[in-house]
Amino acid sequence: MRYIHQRDDWPRFRWDELQIGSKLTEVRHRQGRLTGRMEALGFGLRDEAILRTLTQDVLKSSEIEGEILDAEQVRSSIARRMGLDVAGLVPSDRNVEGVVEMMLDATQNFDQPLTAARLFDWHAALFPTGRSGMTKITVGGWRNDETGPMQVVSGPIGRERVHYEAPVAAQLDTEMQAFLAWFDDASSLDPVIKAAIAHIWFVTIHPFDDGNGRIGRAISDMAMARSDRSAQRFYSMSAQIRTERKAYYDQLEANQKGDLDITGWLTWFLDCLDRAFDGAEETLAAVLSKAKFWEKYSPAGLNARQTQILNRLLDGFEGKLTNAKYAKLAKTSSDTSLRDLNDLVARGILHKAPAGGRGTSYHLPEDD
Repeated sequence: MRYIHQRDDWPRFRWDELQIGSKLTEVRHRQGRLTGRMEALGFGLRDEAILRTLTQDVLKSSEIEGEILDAEQVRSSIARRMGLDVAGLVPSDRNVEGVVEMMLDATQNFDQPLTAARLFDWHAALFPTGRSGMTKITVGGWRNDETGPMQVVSGPIGRERVHYEAPVAAQLDTEMQAFLAWFDDASSLDPVIKAAIAHIWFVTIHPFDDGNGRIGRAISDMAMARSDRSAQRFYSMSAQIRTERKAYYDQLEANQKGDLDITGWLTWFLDCLDRAFDGAEETLAAVLSKAKFWEKYSPAGLNARQTQILNRLLDGFEGKLTNAKYAKLAKTSSDTSLRDLNDLVARGILHKAPAGGRGTSYHLPEDD
């Protein structure tokens, strides 16, 4: 099996301009319209949209690799680092802080050069203990292949399937120097196309022992921020990739085992980005719905616990809200939480499900 990095023309990617051109025009037009709509929002609503988008970006990029992060910790970490006035912030674990730090550096400092030292800092932030699970890895430096070639495999031990094998460690300095020089070169290449190429190029090199997918998506997000010419993020490519994870890996594998014609990858990337804009429309609708809710039900007269829990519901609470969950989230007694809930029901702010007893649940009026 020959991989694209083993071909004589590597890394001279090529694609069908006619096939890609019209699709790129449509995506760029929609991107501009979405950005314009978001920027027309007031500062508070815009901050809420950005916070939701970045939270999804961090959560879903990690989920693609099978790592589940705590949503409230991620949201709190982003809000603190961006100086957003958000109630009910919670402490964040070190691994959450590291992922958030990398993503914010990529998107908020998009205009700064991408260097090897910067990538090493991102990698160290992702693996603060120097380990991936129970395995000790090289952190803040390129892999050395001491335990064998870098391979992407699946399946049980003894029946593994090798999906891909990366360039040998001895080539990494040369490979990464070429990649970084290209990434920061002010060429006439459209930034969205550059984001797509940067992603497949970086994960093909696979320069780290672990974290290549997350760092590759952060690099792609950095290129997309450059395409928007803005640090404000209103759509999450990682969230859409998570939804289409199998197709994502299939496209990478197919192109890494092909020649340097990446028309298929670029087509999929642009289509995925277009679908990511649908997610951004949902985010915008949710933000506006939340604003209308607070216009109708003023927080005046509500205590901090009630405001906190209502915001959790408005932000997409998973499962049913019960008295026990309210007490746990608000860090209060069962009696106090029941009084809070009964008060919200009396005001018409929450509705009580018909079923009674200890499992009684509560929901927002629009969820009827």
